[in-house]
Amino acid sequence: MPLFPGYLFVRIALRDRLQVLEIPSVARLVGFNGAPAPLPGGETEALKVGLEGGLHVVPHPYLKVGRRVRIIAGPLAGFEGILLRKKNEQRFVLSVDLIQRSVLLDIDAASVVQVV
Repeated sequence: MPLFPGYLFVRIALRDRLQVLEIPSVARLVGFNGAPAPLPGGETEALKVGLEGGLHVVPHPYLKVGRRVRIIAGPLAGFEGILLRKKNEQRFVLSVDLIQRSVLLDIDAASVVQVV
């Protein structure tokens, strides 16, 4: 199963983008304001190293920091809170509304889903 269905990562010179767009089934290049945008090199390299290193990698919904999420696994399964990022780690803010206090927990991003 593809890690990112519908996407193909390529490394090309901008002058060659028309050749890529002429390939059947290629709809467009990802970008902003009509201009192709490169992915940060570190992100694609990390994916490549992880996949080649045999890490167990599965697709997961994209979660934006600051979004309300629900824990789906572990002792806190069912609790809802806010997803944060601190020092490149995923954190979860669990709030007790009645006393207006919160705690910050380390959380595995694979164990939360966005609350719709």
